[in-house]
Amino acid sequence: MTRRILVLAVVVAAVAVAGCGSSSSTTTESATKSVTLSTSGAHAVKLSADPSGALKFNTTALSAKAGAVTVTMNNPSSVEHGIAVEGNGVNQDGKIVGQGGTSALAVQLKAGKYTFFCPVPGHRQAGMQGTLTVT
Repeated sequence: MTRRILVLAVVVAAVAVAGCGSSSSTTTESATKSVTLSTSGAHAVKLSADPSGALKFNTTALSAKAGAVTVTMNNPSSVEHGIAVEGNGVNQDGKIVGQGGTSALAVQLKAGKYTFFCPVPGHRQAGMQGTLTVT
């Protein structure tokens, strides 16, 4: 029960943090994006769907530390998208969201390589995926 409360707290914190961004139009070309949430000990990684409607994320590589990880995807696109993670015994999907929505997924990850992707049918096959490296 305590573990479920912790996971729920991590998801709520990730969604709150995702909503506190700026409205800057600057685009970053960073291949790896990560932020550590010190309050819960969880590691959070963030990415975004392409705002033009193309079937791609803003990055194809993410990194995180082993343990509790929250993957948060913002969707500025007019096309629905979501986030999912699979590999090393993990196979979990976040919710599908429309424009302006956020899909968050809290997972327990061991060191290794995982695939993150959009679970909307056809999007992964069109190239909307990347590698999450956990150390």
